[in-house]
Formats: sequence, C-alpha cells, structure tokens
Amino acid sequence: MRYLTLGLILLALPAAAQDWAVRDGDKSLAQAALTERLVGQQIQFYDNGISRFETDGRYSYTYDQGGTAYGQFEIAEDGLVCIDFINGFSRCDRYVENGERFILLTTDGLRFPIRP
Repeated sequence: MRYLTLGLILLALPAAAQDWAVRDGDKSLAQAALTERLVGQQIQFYDNGISRFETDGRYSYTYDQGGTAYGQFEIAEDGLVCIDFINGFSRCDRYVENGERFILLTTDGLRFPIRP
C-alpha cells in the first residue's frame, strides 16, 4: 500500500508542476508579445539579478553578488521561454502579467516579480 501511495504521488507531480502557480488575474503572454517584451532587452528582478535576452538568442543572468550564467534562449509558440545554459542545465519559464506587474513563473511553483 505504501508503494501504491508513493506511486500515485509521483504520477501527480508532473501535473502539479505544470500548474505554474497561476493566480487570479495572471494573463499569459503569447510568443509575439514576449518577443517584443524580452528580445533585445534586460529585465531586473527584485533580488537585483538581471536577465538579458540578446537579439541573436544569447541569454545571460547576472547575479546581484556577482557571477553570470550564460546560455541560449527560445520563446516557444505557447509562450514558454526556454533556456539552455552552457553548463548543461535547461529550464523553461512562463511569464505573465497581473495588473501592472510582469512576473516570471517557474515549473516548481515559484513566482519572481520583475521590476518596472
């Protein structure tokens, strides 16, 4: 019985991960809107980290305490922004608007508001 319960929990995890912690008022952005909002721009988070989305697909994230992670990004048709880092790590995030706020949502349910 214990293994059955664990198995059911593990099967439910992918569905929960795809929930993106969306809240009332969150509006997903389409590929065109995200391209306009991100490509050729930099965004700053409230922890002072800065993401840069270069026009040639290069991506960098500079930490407030120093150090930079580099990779390549792609904005998918469904509005996901996926990054392949040079260290082999990959991730996909969803960006939403909620009122005046622009927010990054991660697959594990975290929300990172972006400075205006």
